[in-house]
Amino acid sequence: MRRRRFLRLAAATGAAGTVGLTTGCGGTEGTTLRVVAADYGDPGGGNGSQAYWDDLARAFEKEHPGITVEVAVHPWTEVDRKVAALVKDGRAPDIAQIGSYAGYADEGRLYSARELLPIPVQADFLPGLAEAGEVRRTQYGLPFVSSTRLLFYNRTLFTRAGLDPDAPPESWEELREAAAALREADVRIPYGLPLGPEEAPAETMMWLLGGGGGYTDNVGNYTIDSTENIRTFTWLRDRLVGADLTGTDPARTNRQAVFDAFARGEVGMLNGHPTLMQQADRHETDYGTAVLPGRGGPARTTMGVADWAMAFRRDGNEEAVGTFLTFVFQEENHYAFADRYDLLPVTTSASARMKRDPDHEKLATFLEELPTAHFYPVGKVSWGEVSRKIKDTIGEAVRPDGDPAALLGEIQRVAYAAESPA
Repeated sequence: MRRRRFLRLAAATGAAGTVGLTTGCGGTEGTTLRVVAADYGDPGGGNGSQAYWDDLARAFEKEHPGITVEVAVHPWTEVDRKVAALVKDGRAPDIAQIGSYAGYADEGRLYSARELLPIPVQADFLPGLAEAGEVRRTQYGLPFVSSTRLLFYNRTLFTRAGLDPDAPPESWEELREAAAALREADVRIPYGLPLGPEEAPAETMMWLLGGGGGYTDNVGNYTIDSTENIRTFTWLRDRLVGADLTGTDPARTNRQAVFDAFARGEVGMLNGHPTLMQQADRHETDYGTAVLPGRGGPARTTMGVADWAMAFRRDGNEEAVGTFLTFVFQEENHYAFADRYDLLPVTTSASARMKRDPDHEKLATFLEELPTAHFYPVGKVSWGEVSRKIKDTIGEAVRPDGDPAALLGEIQRVAYAAESPA
């Protein structure tokens, strides 16, 4: 199976495969590394991440018999909380693979990339992702996998609604017209708009970018209540949600629920990431993908998302942690994970390999969007608080009595306060 390609690497290279990349295991005899990771399997998919990590750990231990690796995998809904609880109890894992690193880096709890990884490994990270992993110009977040977002649409439902399945909408107005046609064809959810708490910051960011705005300006200052952003949410409230083209209450709609509905063939259009392809393929749903629509035409950029690995400081663990992370990011091992979940690699070498792989032809557009994608401002310690505020409130902006200017202004004030604590 493709997911086990890294085992062949271990067999083929043996210890020689890391010559020049690590300093050896002279100081690591008897070391046990504790890793906490997130589960990328989807409900009912039978593709949980524990098997990947277990196989990877055993392959690593075969090369480095002085180091034992114990991996605990948790669902995304729990993993950040699990790590936070361990840190609070003074039992931080050696390595965590979660969604945010900046708070731990700001507290001085993390190793920097240059303390752990050889220069060739650091240099292999895609530049935009390496930069996104920085706090005050030092990289603490190690990108683990990434994704970009595209518009997904159901080709069968497009045909039923009299729409050309080979001509997806390129602008917001075309999207609105297509959603109206889908509604007339009795499609339950013409456009899936998940502004519920699961991943509201992502859906919000995609629409802000399409409207010429975003969460921050070019120098990193929050611009949440900008004129462009207010105009975007006013359009969503009046032209999409107010016209009954979303089929559900966006404030109560979570991403996984609308993904599940799309896979079942009940959604005409939605913004999605590569893993949705696997889910739709299992249901044999006929779908297409396209660049996100923007206000006056195709959006100039899309949202990129990276999940992060980080290493917690603990006396005596630095060499072992660096050795294991070097192994994790070897091309074969890193590619095996991205390949398994149809996600985008974070290294130049694995990205080039994916582009050559005919099995991943459907990922070509996602890969093309990655170099210019915009990422969450995860290097800002304040982002966690701002993101929580968006999750809790942004759906209210598109309700009939919603006030986008007031709500975005409220989030901006939270962001300002988080940036400038008393």
